Amino acid sequence: MNKYKIAVIIASIDQSYQSSILNGIEEAAAEYSMDIFVFVSFIGTLGNPGHDTGEFNIFSLPDFSEFDGAVLLTNTIDHPPVVRNIFARIRQAGIPAVSIDNDVPDMFHIGIDNDTAMRRITEHFIKVHNVKKFNYISGPRYNPESSDRLCAFFNVLEENHIEIESDRIYYGDFRAPSGKNAVEYFLKRNPSMPEAIICANDVMAATAINRLSAAGYKIPSEIKVSGFDDTYSKHNYQMELTSVERPLKKSGRLACKMLYEYFTGQNPQRSIILDMSPKFRESCGCCDNEPFDIQEFKTVNYTNYRKYENINAYMSVVNKLSCDLQDCGSFRQYIASFKKFVADMNPEEFYFCLCENWDSEVFDEKNDLSNNNKNVPSEFTENVIVEIAYSNGVFHDKTVMKTRELIPECARSSDAGKMYYFIPLHFGERCLGFMAIRMTKLPLHNSMFQSWCITISNSLENMRKLICLDLAVQRLGRLYTKDTFTGILNRNGFVQATTDIYNACVSEKREIMLMFIDLDGLKVINDTYGHDVGDEAICAIADILTVSCKNNEVFCRFGGDEFIIFAADYNDDDAKRLTEIIKENIEKKNSTEDKAYKLSASTGYVIVTPTEKNDIFRFVTEADKIMYKEKRRKKRSKYLKS
Repeated sequence: MNKYKIAVIIASIDQSYQSSILNGIEEAAAEYSMDIFVFVSFIGTLGNPGHDTGEFNIFSLPDFSEFDGAVLLTNTIDHPPVVRNIFARIRQAGIPAVSIDNDVPDMFHIGIDNDTAMRRITEHFIKVHNVKKFNYISGPRYNPESSDRLCAFFNVLEENHIEIESDRIYYGDFRAPSGKNAVEYFLKRNPSMPEAIICANDVMAATAINRLSAAGYKIPSEIKVSGFDDTYSKHNYQMELTSVERPLKKSGRLACKMLYEYFTGQNPQRSIILDMSPKFRESCGCCDNEPFDIQEFKTVNYTNYRKYENINAYMSVVNKLSCDLQDCGSFRQYIASFKKFVADMNPEEFYFCLCENWDSEVFDEKNDLSNNNKNVPSEFTENVIVEIAYSNGVFHDKTVMKTRELIPECARSSDAGKMYYFIPLHFGERCLGFMAIRMTKLPLHNSMFQSWCITISNSLENMRKLICLDLAVQRLGRLYTKDTFTGILNRNGFVQATTDIYNACVSEKREIMLMFIDLDGLKVINDTYGHDVGDEAICAIADILTVSCKNNEVFCRFGGDEFIIFAADYNDDDAKRLTEIIKENIEKKNSTEDKAYKLSASTGYVIVTPTEKNDIFRFVTEADKIMYKEKRRKKRSKYLKS
């Protein structure tokens, strides 16, 4: 049987809806000989557009031409441009795709009849509970499922001659905070509260009930509430939610089956609409007439206790990881600390992949001052550095791989049924890399997993800034010690470079040489040809010293057109030889370059055994005096100083 590589596009896997579908995909992967690559973002939870942009970048990671098929939950991505880009790239790759709940004409589709489901809920409130005054908590305004449910709600109200004001509709994002925010909006904007609030999903309904209760409203006697999707387990909340039960796990399994049938030429039907069943329960004032089962309550209680324990354990792991990574003073320490965490976590596989430019420092003074981030790296590089590769309890060597390969060579096997999660590493819009994880003993479908991912990204950004700070300090050090005009050492650099050597010569009574060099005729050159040409002559002397000093000499620009050279363990013959080399290189430059002036320099040196009473610059003064004597002996010409 062939093995198939399937991409899954999804956001916010900590929600019950997404988690249930992923569980179905995971169950079917081995059965249909598939490896599953799940590309995950956590968007809309922090209210930070820059963060969301960095999260969206994970969807640009897969090269769909490398996959056999795709499963899309684009209804979880509330950003149409990102969704359109995903569709376009899949079409360009020419691979089959199954879209769950969002019906895309040229793709396979698995969904439910949102219109019928919402109709039955709304009609139940009107006909059974005689509700005439409604509020509605919707999902995102441009989400297809959200739009279908809201449209069905409006149609039922119109058919029953019930009017509803626009400020009784709240557009949320299918996440829990939207339910609370919606109730607060209604309390502020509505002159009176409704008889019922219909919600587009369960998590918004649950938090809406919490906020209504806090405001003193009794549910369902004063306000009735319903949800959708039935993702809250029965008895797993303060009251049983009226909702629409749907087979989410089955959706995941069917998506894999449809792709397998396509691969094997079985011609699957393009669209499958799954059965749904409204459940009228306590939150609307109904009972589903199911018998009371004390064992079910015990099971729910035990499950919740285990979840509580897992969250506490997860929190402890996240806090420890955060502290350990923040304490690292170098990237080597950071990776070592991270590896220890990975070993303790013991996933089936884990890969920590960094962009080649992850630690880059982009500084443009004008742009930084105006908060313009156009220079921030926001895309994955062609290659990534796999800093940590862990599989089967073993760490593998650091390697570099093509980004489109997603997992390194050590991870590839003939076994099918693997399920990898790909998580972006970023700080705001800055793309740092990605993590690839196979399931671990710590559950990934958990809100704490997002905290874990944010902790890693933030700590990596802190390490990047530390590296950039070190580079900035080094650059400042170079500016402090380098003569920016000629590129050689300045006085500060000269002192730093010679202090230890000089002190050693003092204590060990070793000879030193100090030579003073002065460019001849700079004033005449400046007056005759201009200061640019004079500057060129100064730089030429610096270049000559660079090619002449090859035996551990230390040289610098002392100031203006003056230079000095220091060397330890020099004798008079060594100094004379260096003087001749400098003169020869000056003549070579004169003969090979057609200049309007003749380059010339005067030199003078001293050979001494320094003592503790002597400062090195005392010998600079002595060498200067000797140099000046040589200059006076030279014939005066237009090239010499006046």
